[in-house]
Amino acid sequence: MSYLLKGAHVVDPQVGLDGVADVLLDGSTVAAVGEGLAAPEGTEVVDCASKYLVPGLVDMHVHFRDPGFEYKETIETGSRAAVHGGFTDVATMPNTDPVTDTGAEVRYQIDRARHAGLCHVRPIGALTTGEKGQQLAEIGDMVMEGAVAFSDDGHGVQSAGMMRTCMEYVSQFDRVVSAHCEVESLTTHGVVNEGRASTRLGMFGWPALGEELEIYRDIELARVTGCALHVAHISTEKGLDLVRAAKAEGLPVTCEVTPHHLFLSEDDITDAYDTNLKMNPPLRRASDAAALVEGLLDGSIDCVVTDHAPHAPHEKDCEWEIAFFGIVGLETSLPLMLTNLVLPGRMSWSRLVEVMAVNPRRVLRLEPVRLEAGSPADLTLIDPARSVTITPDYLQSRSKNSAWLGATLTGVATDVFVSGRRTMTNGTLTPVPRVLR
Repeated sequence: MSYLLKGAHVVDPQVGLDGVADVLLDGSTVAAVGEGLAAPEGTEVVDCASKYLVPGLVDMHVHFRDPGFEYKETIETGSRAAVHGGFTDVATMPNTDPVTDTGAEVRYQIDRARHAGLCHVRPIGALTTGEKGQQLAEIGDMVMEGAVAFSDDGHGVQSAGMMRTCMEYVSQFDRVVSAHCEVESLTTHGVVNEGRASTRLGMFGWPALGEELEIYRDIELARVTGCALHVAHISTEKGLDLVRAAKAEGLPVTCEVTPHHLFLSEDDITDAYDTNLKMNPPLRRASDAAALVEGLLDGSIDCVVTDHAPHAPHEKDCEWEIAFFGIVGLETSLPLMLTNLVLPGRMSWSRLVEVMAVNPRRVLRLEPVRLEAGSPADLTLIDPARSVTITPDYLQSRSKNSAWLGATLTGVATDVFVSGRRTMTNGTLTPVPRVLR
């Protein structure tokens, strides 16, 4: 199938594009980019006037719960949420059941994603067997089957010696270690940011030091091992300063931030105890959120991710202390970025593309996607003027635990092309006629 995307505002900082152009897709690749392109016979013409066309968005930190917790999410329902949010690629964390710690589990996820035929699923393998932090997982086996990175997300590797072993081994395969930075001896029982929030709400606090101390440790281990380190879901100003200093030294360190750590803070948690505001790491001070926004704008933060964490109603509709951590985010990430940063003029479209499409591919060592002939046809079309109200019915995810239920946001993805196939058309998911390659 071929498509001519006519009159889109094309943005791709990789090739210096930021203006109106036509884009011709032929099969799984971009055939041409230019003005006044003619549609070959049999080509479907898509009117893209007033819309933005960008390289396909990538979320390099999601939880699809499959296998083991399919009552929360499956590869298919997670893929539906991803495409609905404008993503062509997602990287899945390994805390499944069984844990993704061998090549067989990596292959399972890739095969299920191909069967769903909606987006590219890029499995992240565990660093240690069972994510228990005691024995090195089958790193080489997982690389051979397609693992794009390695992490013990949800726990973090508590032993510095074990983390050094992991990083030394992963570095041999040109992969990145995505570090969940948490010193559990400091965060035990913590359910909200330590300080004003924990005092005001009368709950056990989760100190910022519990994150920052391990960021420091892992940066030093990156220095020793030479392994590429990616700091997951950074949430504090001091943690960001540590990453900035590492980058200034030329160390192979990158980091990511979530929309909820950018646009929410501990002040949003009221005595209503809305458990959709219970996160790991927790919502921090308003000053931390402001510092993270500035870090995103000035280039210190490399990627925006969702940490998409679906949970069943009974796991959230309960007392705060026992509620599960995390929220779904795939379908609100782009609208939140547009509503809060791009449309008000604080962030350029080019910078948005860098943090949501270009940099995640670079960190994960994926093939670049560019708006130029010969590139893979993984593209996202965005209507910056379309508004949506976030309701449970709007969410394609199997779980509905969003912090933005009831919010009206402006700017959404309307069409998604994955390997040249239109997997979403004007906001509606396209039926799947075949598996993706």
